[in-house]
Amino acid sequence: MDKRAGWALLSGLLLTAAFPKIGLEWIAWIGLTPLLLAIRDRKPGAAFRLGFIAGLAHYATLLYWVVHTMRTYGHLPLYLAVPALFLLAAYLALYPALFSAILVWICRRPSVMWAMVPFLWTGLEYLRGHLFTGFPWELLGYSQFQRIHLIQIADLTGPYGLSFLIAMAGGTAALFVLHLKGLPWRDGPATRRGVVVGASVFGVCLAATLVYGSLRIGAVDRRMAAADVMRVTAIQGNIPQEIKWDKAHRRKTIEGYLSLTEKAAEAGSDLAVWPETATPFHFLHHQTYTRLVLEGVRSAGIPLLTGSPYAERAGEDYRFFNSAFLILPDGSVAAQYDKVHLVPYGEYVPLQRWMPFIQKLVQQVGDFETGEMGRILSADGLRLGVLICYEIIFPELARAAADSGATLLANLTNDAWYGRTAAPYQHFSMAVFRAVENRRSLVRAANTGISGFIDPVGRTAGTTPLFETTLTTRDVPLMDGKTVYTKWGDGFAVGCLVLSAVFGLSVPVLNHFTKRRSI
Repeated sequence: MDKRAGWALLSGLLLTAAFPKIGLEWIAWIGLTPLLLAIRDRKPGAAFRLGFIAGLAHYATLLYWVVHTMRTYGHLPLYLAVPALFLLAAYLALYPALFSAILVWICRRPSVMWAMVPFLWTGLEYLRGHLFTGFPWELLGYSQFQRIHLIQIADLTGPYGLSFLIAMAGGTAALFVLHLKGLPWRDGPATRRGVVVGASVFGVCLAATLVYGSLRIGAVDRRMAAADVMRVTAIQGNIPQEIKWDKAHRRKTIEGYLSLTEKAAEAGSDLAVWPETATPFHFLHHQTYTRLVLEGVRSAGIPLLTGSPYAERAGEDYRFFNSAFLILPDGSVAAQYDKVHLVPYGEYVPLQRWMPFIQKLVQQVGDFETGEMGRILSADGLRLGVLICYEIIFPELARAAADSGATLLANLTNDAWYGRTAAPYQHFSMAVFRAVENRRSLVRAANTGISGFIDPVGRTAGTTPLFETTLTTRDVPLMDGKTVYTKWGDGFAVGCLVLSAVFGLSVPVLNHFTKRRSI
């Protein structure tokens, strides 16, 4: 293997190591450095290839669990599941490939490279989160989900602020190595002055982030102490995916959840939360099982938030939704939320009109339809913002719920698809940022785990092991108000993208006038 390709490969593997399950979060801060050294004197085409190698190595190892899911539940043979993983990884690898190519194209001197790295990386992360329905799984900033003092800036910038800071660290480290080894970046050497300036600016940004974090933790803790409190129980039914939709197990599944709900009521809980599609039937459509659930809620005497498939008649046909229902202690259904951001090839098939041969992984129902963004469930003082399954990885959805007045966020999910891979841990790590961004408590109920609680500062509590039938209860503060991020969203990331585009587009113009002057 070419030495530079080896450095690019190393960069991709280092980035993966920063995320769960490996979880060496400190390594993210130098994860981009080997790639930057590899492309330092390459032309855009060669830099693109090196960036693609780094991206392919990163996403193929980060998302390896896709093979498990497609083989176990999509029933794809290994010789099809592995190429499908690499197809997804290849698409995602285009972003670090573009990052590398654009960087060497517009940055001919090391000091300019250092300045552009965080803007360009962050802007491309924003694009990844939105193009083609978006897939912002484990953005660079998410690697620091356990570093409480660092992640407080999420209430200003979302996850992108930390991505920016980590990318800056990688660029600063590359600048230092270039100077130490006497290596140039394109047209110029890395000077001692440039290294000192770069390290100083990064140091100031890091220190400011930590100071801000410390101040915000204190302020939010004081607000939490003065807030109203609700006792909430997340119920983990641990229903194996293999039998979840088996009609023979429906009653047993429902009775198991109701039994755990009774225990929650005995513990003084004010709200029980069941996972995504906890009821393995179309709620309100199948009368026998619907009645069983409603009678169980009346017996427990506490409100229930549950996930369920839902079918709505539309003429001679039906419309299907992946929904959540708030049921009151008297057995009445107070409110319904329909999932907004559906899973491609899991809940609907993109481009099905042109590719009818592609089938969904889930075969129990027809294609789902989308609900209303920002809809909250309100009744008897409850104001719940619901995020179903991987909706939790999209910051704009939690932000919309908080902006609509939700005082508690609830993530209902079924991570049984992932088995004991790293995916449940990765999925949970991103939920931490939704709580911090909007300064809301978040309860997470997962069929097979990880269930638990995240407070408005980002501290986790009551997390459950995988594949255990259990429940977890905590007193959670109900917060309102709007953070900068809740009000303005991804302005920081959009600004990074715009600045990168403006600088990139200005380079040909500047080069043109430079050449004319030299004639």
